Amino acid sequence: MFVRRFSAALLLSATALLSTAVPALAHTELKSSNPAKGAALAAPPAQIQLTFSEAVQVEPGAVSVAGPGGEQWTVGQVTVAAQVVTAPVTPVGPAGQYTVSYRVISADGDPVSGKVPFTLTAAVPAPVSAPPSTPSSPPASSAAAPPVSASAATTATATPNAGQSGGSGGIPVWVWIAGAIVIAGAGVLIGVRAGKSKS
Repeated sequence: MFVRRFSAALLLSATALLSTAVPALAHTELKSSNPAKGAALAAPPAQIQLTFSEAVQVEPGAVSVAGPGGEQWTVGQVTVAAQVVTAPVTPVGPAGQYTVSYRVISADGDPVSGKVPFTLTAAVPAPVSAPPSTPSSPPASSAAAPPVSASAATTATATPNAGQSGGSGGIPVWVWIAGAIVIAGAGVLIGVRAGKSKS
């Protein structure tokens, strides 16, 4: 009787130990994702979101997305909030099956990886880049005037004084000289005639 009771107590203890040990030994696993596994999407997602059974950590390259022909989406900075991993993406590629690949670090330090396949029913065109800007030519009015030669500048400066020869009011000097000679001659002539009339 004692042996039976002891065996029963031992069995209960072993069962209790096993039941508490199973959760501790369980590995982190993916509970849900967006896009969901096997989903068919008419429009591509703007981000990938993975929810795990416990808090995880990520390293560079934790999330990637590949499509038909090895087409790779551009993945932005991956962030973690406890059990939820979020990665912004830039989709591109034809319609077909795509695969989200992930690799995270569980709470006990073990790496956990997996894949989430989904389908795009419409192609995603590549983003159109803006054409390079070309420098505009300066307007014709802003062009520099051709330089003036030194000889032309000298000629232009000397031209207004060409007919004046230092005279006053624009009258040449020789006119003043001739006038003085005529006046002097007239004075001499008047003096000679006055002397003859007295004699």
